[in-house]
Amino acid sequence: MKKFKIPRKLKKRLKKGSWLYQPDENGNSMMASPHRYQEDFIAYKKGVLRNLIDEHSSRQRRLEFREKIDGEITVPDEDLKKYVDAIIRKELRNSSYETLIKAKNSKKAISAYYNFVNAYQLVEKGEDSFANICCLAIENAEKLLKD
Repeated sequence: MKKFKIPRKLKKRLKKGSWLYQPDENGNSMMASPHRYQEDFIAYKKGVLRNLIDEHSSRQRRLEFREKIDGEITVPDEDLKKYVDAIIRKELRNSSYETLIKAKNSKKAISAYYNFVNAYQLVEKGEDSFANICCLAIENAEKLLKD
């Protein structure tokens, strides 16, 4: 049987990462060792594997996230009130709305206002994971307004 060989520097780079196959329908991923097994190395070459420790891809994901959230967009106050009513529980709606209005008029906290509006619009499009970002944006606005 012919022994599996790959270049030394590539093998070192592959050893440093934690490699996973793409998740299945349940979200489970199988671990791979492309530096050790030829089948995994072939999958690596095809681009099927992903590295959990890859700094570049995590940095890229952060940049993509920031692009989605940081866009400068303003909405009328009536629409803002509807957004707050839709996502915040009843007891906190008025204070959250007032905080966002103050943030909209503040130079320091306007980024939190933009984050809230963009995150809510993404929630409306079906990306439910951004609902928590709306709440975090309100907390961030409160913190920035205090400073």
